[in-house]
Amino acid sequence: MSNWVKTILFLIGSAVLTHWIPSAFFRNLDTMVHEFGHAVVTLALSGKVMYIELYSDQSGVTLSSMTKSWAIIPVSLAGYMTASLFAWFLFSAYGRGKQRLGLQVMVVLSALSLVLFVRNGYGVTFLIGFIILTVVVLAFTPKWLSDFYYLLLAFLCLEESVFGPASLILYAVQNSRQAGDATNLAVHTGIPAIAWAVGFTLFALWCAKQAVSAFLGRSKGAKRSSRPTATPSYRD
Repeated sequence: MSNWVKTILFLIGSAVLTHWIPSAFFRNLDTMVHEFGHAVVTLALSGKVMYIELYSDQSGVTLSSMTKSWAIIPVSLAGYMTASLFAWFLFSAYGRGKQRLGLQVMVVLSALSLVLFVRNGYGVTFLIGFIILTVVVLAFTPKWLSDFYYLLLAFLCLEESVFGPASLILYAVQNSRQAGDATNLAVHTGIPAIAWAVGFTLFALWCAKQAVSAFLGRSKGAKRSSRPTATPSYRD
């Protein structure tokens, strides 16, 4: 079975499984990373971030101003691409047995977002709650529970990082002016919003393929290490 087929089946399976778990709260992690990507690139290009808002329906918005008109292009690209790369990072960390590092990175990004950018009530409440819960998991829970928590967040980020940009394709088809970042890019480049939506989705699928490969590689390694090692015997 090809890696691409495995990736598609993996995404479908994770979407089904995670929807059985009350996970709406945790899905905001992907939104936070998306908006954080917009904010960081804005600052890197000498722009100003007024605020980020996170909403209970897992949507978000970053309000910023740029001194350079062309800078809106990399800023608009940053959101979905950062979310896709972050999902890949989480599974890469898992593949190397670095789940604690992954959780620590989540806490740091959440704390930076809280202190520097997020200002609306729900966003602040989510970030404080998520930070406290993740710190408790890091400090007090047994490894099996922290691993479950980590994988839940990783799978949710992976799922959202792919299905988020994929939904842009539908929005672009229905109304190209309501396709979020794809619309911004279309306005400033002249390239249709649906082309940007497809590009975001293809990049997300490529990152998902790398993430699934890291996950399956870790699983195969664990199975190999669990097998007893043959010890040669000698008979006089």
